[in-house]
Amino acid sequence: MSSIQTGGTVKVALLMIFIVLSQSFYAQTTDNLSGYKSDKKFTEQLAETVKSLGLDSTFNVGEDGTEQISLAVIDITGAEPTLAGFHMDNFIYPASVYKMYVAAAVLARISHGDFSLYDYLIAKEPNIVDRGREIKTDPRPLLKEGDTVTVNYLLDLMITRSDNSAANCLIDKATRPFINNLLHQYGWYGSEVTRKYLRRKFEDPGYDTIRGTETCAFHAADFLYRIYTNNLVNPWVSQQMMTLLGRQLDKSKIAQGLPATAMFYHKTGWFAYWTNDVGIVDDGQLKYVIACFLPLEESLAKPKMKMLAEKIYAIINERHKLK
Repeated sequence: MSSIQTGGTVKVALLMIFIVLSQSFYAQTTDNLSGYKSDKKFTEQLAETVKSLGLDSTFNVGEDGTEQISLAVIDITGAEPTLAGFHMDNFIYPASVYKMYVAAAVLARISHGDFSLYDYLIAKEPNIVDRGREIKTDPRPLLKEGDTVTVNYLLDLMITRSDNSAANCLIDKATRPFINNLLHQYGWYGSEVTRKYLRRKFEDPGYDTIRGTETCAFHAADFLYRIYTNNLVNPWVSQQMMTLLGRQLDKSKIAQGLPATAMFYHKTGWFAYWTNDVGIVDDGQLKYVIACFLPLEESLAKPKMKMLAEKIYAIINERHKLK
């Protein structure tokens, strides 16, 4: 085994120890609520909404058994952020949503001076995995072996079109130990980025046997709230993240249930039994963070997400009697 492989194996072993230790944090995810206040009525309204849509069930997710929704909402319209959730500590497969964690780590490294937005990167196998564009209307070509592109281009491709090849390249650029150290700094244990978007046999040594990536709605919502308040790493990283999330091309999930006047800074994800959307809603005076992870196939999840978005918007609007 080469020294490079040995070093990589050691890093993976240390990451796996972090993950094992993090299990003890799972039940404590929201013990430190980052200054959020709670509201009994808000929580009850959210629970009633989830139940009215039949989303309080335990869903079959094939070989992975059963799964439940993970939902968190932070109302940031008033003077104090108010948190409500339904199974918001439930760890679930995030699909492409965890690309926002990768983007934050890349931007953090740029902010630290490790490299630049405009440094070039050569796309290489086995990272090139996409065989079709996730957003059919996006004219940008698929990445191919040997393409030379900037980090900035890859960031935009990864977030706005949810490009898996771009994500794989940027996971290598940021490195998984750095990404996960960043997550741990904010207490988001259990949300480690463990996998790239490729088959296990093509993974780096050690990552071919590691558990799949998971996150929970509370971690995603807290991440987004830090972006909104310019407190994710620093204002530059936070504002770069807002810009990327604001250019999201997938409007088929929560976005379809929001008024045309609302700006939605978000990241979606979908795969097999999982359909997810997390973001910051800004409709003038009315503002909130929503993180929704549904263990449902897209065809079933989309109409539910539309109704859920409409109902949550109405709840927050009524809380402040704005419109």
